[in-house]
Amino acid sequence: FHQVCSPFTQTARCYARPVRRRRKDFPSHLDDLSPTMLKKDYANVPVINSVDDVVRRLLSLEMASQKEKMKIKTQQLVEKVRRSPHDNGSFEVQVAILTAKIRTYEEHLQRHPKDKSNRRCMLMDIDRRRKLLAYLRRVRYDTFENTCKQLGIQYSLPPPYSRRVTKRWLVKKAFCLKVFQEVQKLKAPERIKQRKEWQARARAAREKAAQSEG
Repeated sequence: FHQVCSPFTQTARCYARPVRRRRKDFPSHLDDLSPTMLKKDYANVPVINSVDDVVRRLLSLEMASQKEKMKIKTQQLVEKVRRSPHDNGSFEVQVAILTAKIRTYEEHLQRHPKDKSNRRCMLMDIDRRRKLLAYLRRVRYDTFENTCKQLGIQYSLPPPYSRRVTKRWLVKKAFCLKVFQEVQKLKAPERIKQRKEWQARARAAREKAAQSEG
């Protein structure tokens, strides 16, 4: 026995059906990696050229995880800015590693904007990278320019210090100025005495020099 539903019931059922939203495809900074590229742990193995195509495919980035792709991407960024083949800890290398991590966080937060833990980690890495770039800009400006150019970083100067003027801050500032002026008044006689002693010593030194010359 099959009961025929009324049009109203069918409409209500269709209305209550959950609507699945289609996820947007965001561009990734890992898209430029070739799928045929080998993983980092197997790239320099001499036997890799004689293995079967199926095994080579399993060891390539086509079957790799996000973590393994990140290793390759980080290595590529480090190779652009490192000073020597054995350089693994300079400021430029640290900036390259942080840049790869920040871009991964940005892609993750585009898909999951409510992930506060990863957002906090991203902001911490951005602040750490900003400090490193500020040091490079102050000490080695040519290295700073080359690092930003090679990694595609757009560096912006931090805003100047600004403080919101409040009534409490104005009262505190006026009190500090008043205390400073009172202290200067108390120290004035001692400073005058020291200045007179310095002038007397200088006068005596000039007279002594004149006598020795004469």
